[in-house]
Amino acid sequence: MIAICRLTSCCALGFLLLLGPVARAEDPPAKPEHASALLAMLPADSVTQHTIDVAGRKLAYTATAGTLPLRDDKGEQTASVFYTAYVLNGAKAGERPITFAFNGGPGAGSAYLQLGLAGPTRLDFGGGLDGAHATLVDNPETWLDFTDLVFIDPVGTGYSLAAKPDQAPKQFWGVRQDADSLAKLVSLYLVRNGRTGSPKYLLGESYGGLRAAKVASALQSEHGVILSGITMVSPLIEANMLFGAEGNPLIAALRLPSFAAAELVRQGSFSPDKLPAIEQFAEGEYLSTLVAKPLTGAAADAFYGKVAELIGLPKPLVAQYRGMVPIDAMAKHFREQDGEVVSLYDASLAQPDPFPDSERTRQDDPVLGGFTRSFASAFAGYAREQLGFKTDLDYRLLANDVNEKWDWHSDGPGQPGGIEDIRQLLALDPSLKLLVAHGYTDLLTAYGIDKYLLDHLPDPSRVQLKLYPGGHMLYVGSDARKALTQDARALYPAPK
Repeated sequence: MIAICRLTSCCALGFLLLLGPVARAEDPPAKPEHASALLAMLPADSVTQHTIDVAGRKLAYTATAGTLPLRDDKGEQTASVFYTAYVLNGAKAGERPITFAFNGGPGAGSAYLQLGLAGPTRLDFGGGLDGAHATLVDNPETWLDFTDLVFIDPVGTGYSLAAKPDQAPKQFWGVRQDADSLAKLVSLYLVRNGRTGSPKYLLGESYGGLRAAKVASALQSEHGVILSGITMVSPLIEANMLFGAEGNPLIAALRLPSFAAAELVRQGSFSPDKLPAIEQFAEGEYLSTLVAKPLTGAAADAFYGKVAELIGLPKPLVAQYRGMVPIDAMAKHFREQDGEVVSLYDASLAQPDPFPDSERTRQDDPVLGGFTRSFASAFAGYAREQLGFKTDLDYRLLANDVNEKWDWHSDGPGQPGGIEDIRQLLALDPSLKLLVAHGYTDLLTAYGIDKYLLDHLPDPSRVQLKLYPGGHMLYVGSDARKALTQDARALYPAPK
């Protein structure tokens, strides 16, 4: 997820027990005496055995819920990082692919991707997307079918803790510090578990897209770890195309197809084959009109009327913004006649407007502040009851302090970006494949922005942009989750 402070409220649900007895791992070595008292609240790693039915086959796998240490140049422990690993039993470790997954925020835990998309257990919201009635179920679309999985919670999220909490912002909460620490963790896990010969992949969501590009670069340059593939879900790739981009004609043109897709969904007439004509209008007449001298008279009336009809907003509002309607205004006014506001993360989802008398959007987002919050308690219960990781710590799904204190400039001046890293990785690694997945009605990380970035790569032959029904967390929809899983599977070698 892309979280609260840089934009708006933000990127990422009974229990069916997986079969198999719970087995506790031996206690790890005692933690250093200088580690904070909080670290002592983390239990020993827990190793459990499970099975799941996938496509008519029974998969037996080992789950490990535990921590990995981060150390500084003096060998002193600086953090204990929580991870959850799922490894298929009986496979040859050096041949079986392994995927490291993380969310974004900055400040989001990995429960979104783990219980929402790729893990063997899924949080099911039912048709109504009601977090109060979400249940944990087996996930027949688990990526464990074609890759082992390691979900990582960066320091300050999930159960991951800094040894000295007051040093966490300086040590971990920045673009470069974050990438370096996650690269160390990936390398450490590979060495400890005999997986250095496995095909290696990354999966990142939202800010996790930028994070994945930076981690991949750090893995290659600092640890000699070369990846076979990266999947980015609803990614932020270039921050300057999101933060402070309101009033930018190019960004407005790249967002317009997502605005229009939301209107088509509202009308019940959405079809992917309608998007090329909308994209052509956005990149042609719409963009050229925005960059020219402002229209007046009949020409202005006709143009703003055309845009208003396309995106489902009143023509006076479109004219007020000279055709470049901010995403906050879209969220506030798109369903205003129904007394509702829509989500920036998925404009097809709405809730009653708690402040209809205010022009400013003050409510929590219907997606991020609503049903998806249940991922936190669901994962805490799952970790304790099914994975055997018993702790009294809260699972931090969205850590506001991490987001608020994030150093966006630690990787260099200006807004951070990952497209240069992607260009370098594709040039250096001839086998690397990149899949970028977007939901049609995500207003925040609109698909048109990344389409523009990927279309301008020197060689896009190993890069795919795939679009799906839904918004930022497109995987909460069954059809989108199944389709994305099938598209991701194509990045991996066929199981032997």
